[in-house]
Amino acid sequence: MPHVLIIEDDPDIATVLQHDLQSAGYRTSHANSVVQGLTYAREHIPDLVLLDLNLPDGNGRDVLIRLKRTTDVRVMVLSAHDSIDEKVELLHLGANDYVVKPYDFEELLARVAVQLRIFPSDVVTVRDLELSPSKRLVTHKGEELHFAPREFDILAFLMTNPGKVHSRASIHDAIWGRETPSCSNLVDVHLANIRSKLRAAGLYGYLRTVRGIGYALAA
Repeated sequence: MPHVLIIEDDPDIATVLQHDLQSAGYRTSHANSVVQGLTYAREHIPDLVLLDLNLPDGNGRDVLIRLKRTTDVRVMVLSAHDSIDEKVELLHLGANDYVVKPYDFEELLARVAVQLRIFPSDVVTVRDLELSPSKRLVTHKGEELHFAPREFDILAFLMTNPGKVHSRASIHDAIWGRETPSCSNLVDVHLANIRSKLRAAGLYGYLRTVRGIGYALAA
């Protein structure tokens, strides 16, 4: 069971996060300060850290720097700050994702799953399409469908929330983070490949384009 460490000084936010993540199948721990967070991360080595920036004994930025200097743990920043400069700085410092509060929990859960490359269930099913994150396997009625690594990640991201429309920007940030500029056509190219492969398997209408908004996997 993946272990998520929440470093958050607001007890109400931490309680809700722990409850929701545990309901989704994750093991959680909570630290409410810089010192407690770094100590716990060093002793228990979580799979993912959800990091608030405003902590009573320092700045989450320092936690991020020290974690990245000594561990390979993935860090997702959760912050009420929506400054582009701050986002860029923290991503350059090693943050794997940056989510602005208040956030939609379903989107947060999908982003957590992408960071860990797993999902609450080992097999995600949408209609006749089955995806196993741990095996990196997609099947339709027992027949394997082959997708490139990023295509698989995008399909998995969409399958966690079938029916929900995701913007190109949200798909890009969930899969690539800041590795490439969001103005590129990477999302469209990969989704075109996914649609082509689904159609080749006789799966018409699974991937829906909502003009001017984004994409959704038909529920």
